[in-house]
Amino acid sequence: MALWDKVRLEFDKAGSAARELLDEGRLRLDAYRARERADEAAAALGYAWFRSGAPDGVLATDVRERLWNALALHDADARRLEAALEAVRQGGPAASAPAPPPGTPAADPSGPPPAP
Repeated sequence: MALWDKVRLEFDKAGSAARELLDEGRLRLDAYRARERADEAAAALGYAWFRSGAPDGVLATDVRERLWNALALHDADARRLEAALEAVRQGGPAASAPAPPPGTPAADPSGPPPAP
């Protein structure tokens, strides 16, 4: 019976190593997707400013705030996931960076830039 216990123990070790690799891969993919969303939000903000046509670059307040908050939300999500990925790489737990509640804006404390 001792042989079967050793075999089972090795299978458990292999399963746990595979699970950790899958978790790290999922974190990598989630972080990549979050960074892509942040990049798209930054591009949308830049295009909105460009398309405003105003020589001083003034955007409507509601548009500026909406785009700024979307950028801040996606950037905060990307940073959270990148921190969790770094913790996993250093051997820490994958759950060290809890997910924010759905629908909660993770706005930058500085807020949207002031209108010129």
